[in-house]
Amino acid sequence: MTAQDLRQKFISFFVSKGHREMPPASLIPENDPSVLFTTAGMQQFKKFYTHPEEAPAKNIVTCQSCLRTSDIEEVGDDTHLTFFEMLGNFSFGGYFKKEAIEWGYEFLVKELDINPKKLKCSIFGGDETNPRDDESAKILESINLKFEEHGREDCFWGPTGDEGPCGPCVEMFVDNIEVWTLVFNEYYQNTDGSYHKLATPGVDTGMGLERMLVVIKGEKDVYETDVFAPIIRKIESISGKKYQDYQTEFRIVADHLKAATFAINDGILPSNKDAGYIVRRLIRRAVIKARQIGLEKNFTYEIGERIFEVYKNNNLLVGEGNILDSIEIEEKKFRQTLEKGLERIEIASKIVSSQPKTQRNFMTISGMMTDLKQTYGFPLELSLEFLNRNNDFDDKEMNFIKVAVDEKEKRHQELSRTASAGMFKGGLASGGETETKFHTATHLLLASLREILGKNVNQKGVNINSERIRFDFNWPQKLTDGQIKQIEDWVNDKISQNLDVKMEEMSFPEALQSGATSIPGFKYPEIVKVFSIGTISKEICGGPHVKSTGEIGKFKIIKEESSSSGVRRIRATIE
Repeated sequence: MTAQDLRQKFISFFVSKGHREMPPASLIPENDPSVLFTTAGMQQFKKFYTHPEEAPAKNIVTCQSCLRTSDIEEVGDDTHLTFFEMLGNFSFGGYFKKEAIEWGYEFLVKELDINPKKLKCSIFGGDETNPRDDESAKILESINLKFEEHGREDCFWGPTGDEGPCGPCVEMFVDNIEVWTLVFNEYYQNTDGSYHKLATPGVDTGMGLERMLVVIKGEKDVYETDVFAPIIRKIESISGKKYQDYQTEFRIVADHLKAATFAINDGILPSNKDAGYIVRRLIRRAVIKARQIGLEKNFTYEIGERIFEVYKNNNLLVGEGNILDSIEIEEKKFRQTLEKGLERIEIASKIVSSQPKTQRNFMTISGMMTDLKQTYGFPLELSLEFLNRNNDFDDKEMNFIKVAVDEKEKRHQELSRTASAGMFKGGLASGGETETKFHTATHLLLASLREILGKNVNQKGVNINSERIRFDFNWPQKLTDGQIKQIEDWVNDKISQNLDVKMEEMSFPEALQSGATSIPGFKYPEIVKVFSIGTISKEICGGPHVKSTGEIGKFKIIKEESSSSGVRRIRATIE
């Protein structure tokens, strides 16, 4: 059974049980600033556990791409991954524990042909806050499934944050490998730590596709499955080394470049902040690990091509050339400063390790780590990893260095925020007639970029005054003269068509479902305004607009330049 077989079998099974198949959400969480990435299948459905009436269907099934960095230091062992796929079935008042458990058993035994004697489960045994999950225990007993009782840490999920839906779990194991978690959201945790029962309990399940493939195929680890083995073989081919001799390095390179590929596919380009910083860190960590197996020349494009081959049949990746160019540009940029950075780390390591522990000057070392990040682009975690590669420092010392660097970073960010304070809503310096025309023109500009460069282009920032538009967007390289002319001509063509500009108010989920473009990571109110320009642009926006594009005038790009790493800036005006 291939990964694609498993995806399709899971979806088909739950569709036959009355579930609606929904597409995977972007790795950029919609209107959820609490996380940088989509980390679970239920993330796009969180609201429906407290507002089930707003769900598109009572029962839903998905195969969700996920990206988690909480265990990034564990990547390299047999099981931990940064990027993975989560198969999940969800219900918002359609069914509950009985169906979820029985269907889980049926899928494993009948669809995947797993020997029921290999199955066992765990349930929530209860504590002073929430009672034992007697209902799940009785259901498991009725189908002769063995189970153990565990505490809150293993068998009680949620909430995400200080409050929200949560509940007991049933974990399913095959040969002692955890393959499926069934979460029953029947409680709501309040901010004071108390709980109340949800009026409509919900089901949230997650089966890791890669881990399930290991079980089905009897492989040694996830890197032997068909979603990793071709990538590992490619690394062997270009490095001249054997996977068995450098397992940790091979695994980190394969995992991190796959994660970066999928992140960039969803518009998260390498940068110095937020999610973009994580993507940069993944690529740079992969480059360093590749260097340890002798890959000292550019290699990421070749590995990226193999990643695209692995996923060519499930339509998750698009725009191969642009994505791989972005990764290669980051690789080249990092290689230019890699040796200098490593020299600085070596100096820092010698300075501190030569001092008696009681006399070590960690303020000096934190200053050097900060300089490595700001001058050489070394993510702090990579610097610390190299600094402590011989285990010269204990956990307390490493944590002190990290805290000191973090404090320096916070002070820098606060200065940046203060310098940019006073920005008007929508990036407008004021709301005059010229600025209003410019504002509508930015919608046409974004639509043109997405049409000409690809749908993974997103707005990264905008500033408008009475003289010009300044528009930032994610793109890895300088636009060609031909591309700039294409963009100008496209915008002016739409202006000449005198298209109507219409506004509707709706809930944020409705706006997204209607196809409206939003700014990734921006927190929107519950009710938003959606502006449509004919059929070529639809955006969530709060600024003023003209009534039709013919009012704008002739659009002219003045300059195209770099704004920051992975972000380009267009300056434009109207003649």
